[in-house]
Amino acid sequence: MTKKLSLGPIPKSEFVKLTLTVSTELRENLDRYAALHSELNGTPVDATTLAPLMLETFMARDKGFRAACSGRASRSSRPARVLDKAS
Repeated sequence: MTKKLSLGPIPKSEFVKLTLTVSTELRENLDRYAALHSELNGTPVDATTLAPLMLETFMARDKGFRAACSGRASRSSRPARVLDKAS
């Protein structure tokens, strides 16, 4: 069995609601991931809690996105938030 997932413990943070429509297959996989995450971390968590963290992790690791944000921040008077690279 897998001992580690890409997503670690859930950090405390403020959230805003965003409604997404996903395929049935993706929903089932998100639920499976949440069950495994809960088992490995000892804390119950559902797919709707994990999905935003998965998206944030994906964006933090996307070199093209980070480069685009860095370029945009240098042209803007208001700096853009660039996500820290996840380990």
